[in-house]
Amino acid sequence: MIWKVVQQIAKVGICTEAAPDIGDVSGLEPSHIQAEMLSILGDALCIREVDAGSCNGCEMEISALGNPYYNIEGLGIKFVASPRHADMLLVTGPVSRNMEMALKRTFDATPEPKLVVAVGDCACTGGIFGESYATCGRVDKVIPVDVTVPGCPPEPIDILRGILQAVRRRVVQRS
Repeated sequence: MIWKVVQQIAKVGICTEAAPDIGDVSGLEPSHIQAEMLSILGDALCIREVDAGSCNGCEMEISALGNPYYNIEGLGIKFVASPRHADMLLVTGPVSRNMEMALKRTFDATPEPKLVVAVGDCACTGGIFGESYATCGRVDKVIPVDVTVPGCPPEPIDILRGILQAVRRRVVQRS
């Protein structure tokens, strides 16, 4: 049995994907990001992720931010379990009617100044689900959104860019 597997590997070769093309990474060097986070926030950025009714595609890309390639924890960005400890809400999916009140309560429980990033086409526009008897549609129909990250699902680097864009906007709002 193992001999068949070895023959198959020899015939097909190694099938792996090339590293993702993440485009322009200027301003995304780890030391630069960490220094910027500390200068803006004075501490780590704490994010509460809220799945408001997604297919979990965006959640998979968000969890990829924690792998060694992106290493979001090393940049001073961490995920927290309670909105009371969060600086930012990262919301995915069209807001289902069952999640509408929970999302509002999560937003209200997040201390000021709070940031909201809508991740994925469904969170940004309602996606293929739109607005119906089951969904309220995009996130900004339920709570205010600072930054949108389009894509179905968006790549982890785009999510990271959206997070940084929201943090940078906080600096502009203070000025």
